[in-house]
Amino acid sequence: MDGLPPGVLAALIGLAGGIVLGLAGRLGEFCTLGAIETAMYGEDQRRLRTWGIVLGAAIIGAFLAEATGYANLTATFYHTIAWNPLASIVGGLIFGYGMAMAGNCGFGALVRFGGGDLRSLVIVVVLGIFAFVTLSGPLAPLRAALFPQIDASTPQGIAHWLSARTGLPPLAFALPVGLAAFAWALAHAPLRQSPKRIGWGVAAGLAIVWCLAGTSWLHADTLGEIGVEGASFTAPLGRTIIFFMTSTAGGITFSVGLVAGVLVGAFTGSAFRGLFRWEACEDPRELGRQVSGAAMMGIGGTIALGCSIGQGLTAMSVLAFSAPVTLAAIGAGAALGLRHLIGGFQPE
Repeated sequence: MDGLPPGVLAALIGLAGGIVLGLAGRLGEFCTLGAIETAMYGEDQRRLRTWGIVLGAAIIGAFLAEATGYANLTATFYHTIAWNPLASIVGGLIFGYGMAMAGNCGFGALVRFGGGDLRSLVIVVVLGIFAFVTLSGPLAPLRAALFPQIDASTPQGIAHWLSARTGLPPLAFALPVGLAAFAWALAHAPLRQSPKRIGWGVAAGLAIVWCLAGTSWLHADTLGEIGVEGASFTAPLGRTIIFFMTSTAGGITFSVGLVAGVLVGAFTGSAFRGLFRWEACEDPRELGRQVSGAAMMGIGGTIALGCSIGQGLTAMSVLAFSAPVTLAAIGAGAALGLRHLIGGFQPE
């Protein structure tokens, strides 16, 4: 393993984490939009409360890894780029609304594509393209002017901010947050009766910890050549598409391994459950809605520096300032989009 190039090692770390996330998405029904939709319209909070399990495992695991020297959380870009509240709100709202229009986020689309849904391939490709259109393409100057990204002078995280002012370790502030997330999830009796969901929720959270710890090791071993990363599915989709077309865009990276891992995990989970089947879009209007939603997700996720997984899970696991605000904006945008689709904004 030591003889492998750093990029390949990073990709292998991403591959392992992605496989677990893909399995959690397929076997544990871990899905952002699905959680919001079933809670709002299906009178079923189990998928939403599963997020508490995932976040609890990710937050406690990440800060334990930092306390024991296995993770460098402050090296993630969630900490090194100064938080821009406007970018979190605007980008989150655009992403959330687009997620509702598309019927899935980037991670959810990968999971569904792994199960044979060709409509989701369209979402993945369009999302990845518009992420790069916004990151470094025609929309990049406008994004930079409206939402500038400035290097931070101090870690941009709640636990580390409190640690600097009290002298207590960041774990002292992260542990209660993680335990509160677990308590909120397990307070829901129907979830307590679903050990499979709980188990896959813990697995998904630990997959985030694995990615942070693995890339932290490479970051130190390569003197910063490899960045500290966790799961995210906006710009990484674009990087993966470019890599598979040209083998460029930085070569093989953590992002490439992560995306490939989710596809492998989702395919494996689908095959295990006997649910793999090819599906295609038969309604042009539906396809148009999905394409426009994917474009909005690519733009919004790039502005907000992450998607429902990147900000909602990875950034939340390091307790970045941006995470709760962006996640709330994504949820609000998704709720608005679902109401548009289901009720057409008609008064109740």
